[in-house]
Amino acid sequence: MKILLVHNTYQQPGGEDVVFSQERQLLERAGHQVLTYCRSNWEIAGYSTSKLLALAGRMMWARDSRREIASLLHSQKPDLVHVHNTFLMVSPSIYSACKEAHIPVVQTLHNYRLLCPAAIFFRDGHVCEECLDHSLWRGVLHGCYRDSRAETSAVALMLSVHRWLGTWSEMVDCFIALSGFSRQKFIEGGIPAEKMAVKPNFVYADPGCRARSREYALFIGRFSPEKRVVTLLAGWQRLQSHIPLRIIGGGPERERLEAHAKQMGLSDVRFLGQLPRDEVITALKGARFLLFTSEWYETFGMAIIEAFACGVPVICSRLGAMEEIVADGRTGLHFSSGDTDDLAAKVEWAWAHPEEMAAMGCAARAEYEVKYTAERNYQMLMEIYRRVIAARAGPAAEDPIQLTVAAKADSL
Repeated sequence: MKILLVHNTYQQPGGEDVVFSQERQLLERAGHQVLTYCRSNWEIAGYSTSKLLALAGRMMWARDSRREIASLLHSQKPDLVHVHNTFLMVSPSIYSACKEAHIPVVQTLHNYRLLCPAAIFFRDGHVCEECLDHSLWRGVLHGCYRDSRAETSAVALMLSVHRWLGTWSEMVDCFIALSGFSRQKFIEGGIPAEKMAVKPNFVYADPGCRARSREYALFIGRFSPEKRVVTLLAGWQRLQSHIPLRIIGGGPERERLEAHAKQMGLSDVRFLGQLPRDEVITALKGARFLLFTSEWYETFGMAIIEAFACGVPVICSRLGAMEEIVADGRTGLHFSSGDTDDLAAKVEWAWAHPEEMAAMGCAARAEYEVKYTAERNYQMLMEIYRRVIAARAGPAAEDPIQLTVAAKADSL
């Protein structure tokens, strides 16, 4: 099979980039011919003032990306296009090029951008679904994207225009949600249920199950408001026992969080910074359990299944995909999202019951072997690809309504 993968990286690397790279390698290892079209938001760094002012227009319709994708489709004739991210340099303009070339499109939904300008359903320290329940312009009112009403307006306009054009409802053959929870959210937001498949992320290479645990708890994640490291620190302050905590990660809140922990007198907490993957895996294998304290609707949570692969149980917020992935009492424990007293109680119990937690770690490893290996993920991905290609089998019918979409967008 010949597959074109499309991805737009952000200025801050993240889990989407890891998944894109892993799926590309997965397909190549299986013998497929993989083409890639990648752009980066770092391109903006070299923009002139006039180009910066025109960013809102390119976010909506990037003529260069559309032209380059159309050329690739014409010269390479892939069997399928798999899109991971188009924000913002690629733009949704590429979907009309795929439609005109009669090539099926699959899109992975790594975040909630199609429903929320900020992409995370999180505002002012809590979950917010106003754009889902009312309209995208609620996000503009709150300035949810980059704390700017002007920039949020640009994103909301892009989303509104492409809803009107039918870009996502008509030009994408199948969406891949990473969990049943996120699938349901997108259906609530108007994506046709029949176009929604669920395929989780995976861990490759298999790190292998740990031999034993050491004497600390572990947090791995980006230091951003929605990850709620502040909740973790507040929970640790409420502990009656001295339980060592190691924190791996970086991000915009790192300095403030380290200073906050010091001010709180949390001598049992150590910040290790960002580490290479092999060191992260070593740290995971040495932990009694992983903590996952996010208070937003995580679409997945790579650290959770990396812990599972190492045979490490997870204590997580009872919210969204986290609640779905971690089985309370079997592969880990749940605590009420944002409740520091409940978090402290679950940590105290877990620390005082090492044998029970070790059993949960074994169950977590079994869960990984059934659901989150590269082999299982490849089977699921191929099933989606074959179903989409089969649905497009035979000569494509001319659709005069959809063939006018590019012209409509060019006239905006």
